[in-house]
Amino acid sequence: MRNTSAWHILVPVAIGMTLLVATPCFGQSAVLDLPRQSQRAIVTQRVGITDITISYHRPLVGGRKIWDNVVPYGEVWRAGANENTTIEFSDAVSIEGKPLDKGRYGLHMIPAADQWTIIFSNNSTSWGSFTYDQKEDALRVIAKPRQADFHEALTYDFDQPKPDSVVAILEWEKIAVPFNVSVKVNDIVESSLQHQLRGLAQYTWFGWDDAANYLLDHKMNLEGALKYSDNSIQNEERFDNLITKYKILTAMGRKDEATAAHDKAFAKATPLQIHIYGRQLQAEKRQDEAFAIFRDNAKNHPNEWFVHSGLARIYCAQGDFNNAAKEMKVALSGAPDQQKTYVEGLVKRLEAKQDINK
Repeated sequence: MRNTSAWHILVPVAIGMTLLVATPCFGQSAVLDLPRQSQRAIVTQRVGITDITISYHRPLVGGRKIWDNVVPYGEVWRAGANENTTIEFSDAVSIEGKPLDKGRYGLHMIPAADQWTIIFSNNSTSWGSFTYDQKEDALRVIAKPRQADFHEALTYDFDQPKPDSVVAILEWEKIAVPFNVSVKVNDIVESSLQHQLRGLAQYTWFGWDDAANYLLDHKMNLEGALKYSDNSIQNEERFDNLITKYKILTAMGRKDEATAAHDKAFAKATPLQIHIYGRQLQAEKRQDEAFAIFRDNAKNHPNEWFVHSGLARIYCAQGDFNNAAKEMKVALSGAPDQQKTYVEGLVKRLEAKQDINK
């Protein structure tokens, strides 16, 4: 009869040989997939287009003294339970200002009362830290622990997300250990665009146009943006990509070419595209240019409902709320059903003498 209370089992590994395997606790198995006391968790955060993923097991406090007891100070710790805690970066990053290549790393830590060492090991497939070798370190950084709300289960989280950085945090018992991860987002995106535009995106006008607008919006590589814009136009010449080319040429100071692109774009534009472009100018705080477009659009296409919305915005800017409300009611009468609620809200705001251009 099998002894179910034994702490060890013998596993045959070759003819005439056996391997002694320690079973961590009752209800777990060295050879079967069964529930574990420290359950597995995965948390992921995207910064720009870079994914940061931490995979770990969550030990519980269970009434124990954790720091400098269950987890000794001054010793390498697996930063979780069971197999290696791992952290993976889909692109190169910086940890506390120090560069680290993309890849998957074993995450270890050396706790202390006043500062912790965070270790990123090239070995990410071991069990815990028992075979940790400092020669396999890819990077070490120092982090400052702080007091935190009680966490029964060890937890990793991401906080303070910014366009180019995030703070990764280990929290367990009443201690939190944060470390900063930053990404060179624009460099990564620019390199990624070159790769993405070798796929199906290269056969669409909007793939190239999106790439051109990204570079333009972030004021980087305008020559590259212009090439992307030209490729978009070669796929399909549209108001959208001609306006993009106009913006790029304007940013490059090539005024005559910009004017030619602008005129060509407006020759292709629908009245609605012209109105939407005017609204984009408003969002960029270019009110005078927007209002000029609204006036011309209303003159050339007086029967379109949205041109009255543009006129209402002009009257509103002049403080003439009565005429603004009148024009917006004309827009409301012709607006499609899916727009009526929004336009009704604008009418009410104008009747209350509120500025709808803010």
